Amino acid sequence: MEIREQLSDQLLEKASQKCFLDIGTYKQMALMYSQMEGAISVLSDMQADKSYIYKSGAACELGIGVKGDFIEINSIWEEEMLKRMHPDDRVRKYIHELRFFKLLNSMNPELRADYSVLSKIRIRDKHNKYIWVKHRMFYVYSPDNGKLRFAFCLYNIALKPLSQPEFLIINSVRGEIIAKDRLDYKNILTQRELEVLKCIGEGYASKQIADLLSISINTVNRHRQNILEKLKVKNSTQAFKDSFY
Repeated sequence: MEIREQLSDQLLEKASQKCFLDIGTYKQMALMYSQMEGAISVLSDMQADKSYIYKSGAACELGIGVKGDFIEINSIWEEEMLKRMHPDDRVRKYIHELRFFKLLNSMNPELRADYSVLSKIRIRDKHNKYIWVKHRMFYVYSPDNGKLRFAFCLYNIALKPLSQPEFLIINSVRGEIIAKDRLDYKNILTQRELEVLKCIGEGYASKQIADLLSISINTVNRHRQNILEKLKVKNSTQAFKDSFY
């Protein structure tokens, strides 16, 4: 997937000077959050390209608590969680993580710890039905080289009724919303237009989209034109960025 590859390239960017933050301290922190909040906590180490997943009661509800309470994997991507996410929400998660990464890289390093991501994601539960899960994400940067060292994610079963928007960047210190989805595009575009728009964002050409969706290239082009007109943008790439970034 183009978006995930782009995000991986930036998150795993190697630096000549290593980060000497103590991994043990952050692993203990992830364990503590998992136990105290009944959450699934995921600590991803960009320097080692590893993730440490700590499970709890929430993991059992999602049907992923059968192989012990701790998993170490050789990737920054928690595949066991990602494969259970709704495909649309998985793509949006990658997009918003890239957006968050770019925002924090553009600001004063001393202020980065004030910011986090708060979103809601559909994940299949133990009954194989999609339920809403609250997702929080924090980035920890290295004081040694200024690079991103850790990403810390928390997954909790969402409270009902749902009132939280699907994606927010927040300043926890000031209690402010910094960014959220720019367009409520689900109320603007048809389901097929949304599918075409998602394919555009993943870098597919019209012929490839036609093959993926089993429609003609003329139909794809018509959908693309409708997207431009409905979202009042000049091109499909801008439509994708304005909808998701």
